[in-house]
Amino acid sequence: MLSIIKSMSLQGLNGCLVNVEVDVSRRASTDGKLYGLPDTSVKEAKERIKAAIKNTGLKLESRKIVINLSPADTKKEGSIYDLPMAIGILMSNKCIEQNSLQDVVFVRRIIS
Repeated sequence: MLSIIKSMSLQGLNGCLVNVEVDVSRRASTDGKLYGLPDTSVKEAKERIKAAIKNTGLKLESRKIVINLSPADTKKEGSIYDLPMAIGILMSNKCIEQNSLQDVVFVRRIIS
């Protein structure tokens, strides 16, 4: 099932809408794929998300997860996409209602 979560990336002082598209297949698998010009910290989100979902007490079956961050030509950096990716996984696994977040954009405030 495909889930699309809205997020933002920052390019200087401008924000760019990023769609976090998550597909969870019925086929059991331990691997997953991440597309859309992610940097290393975004690629490492897999373990952070897995631990966060496990600590909620939810039991998710082992399934193949494909995540696309679009637009593909915008560089994605940092852990800002962890929450939208986790929510997309939960939506694709029917733990969160699909239409409940269609008008929501997830943005992380950076404090320096």
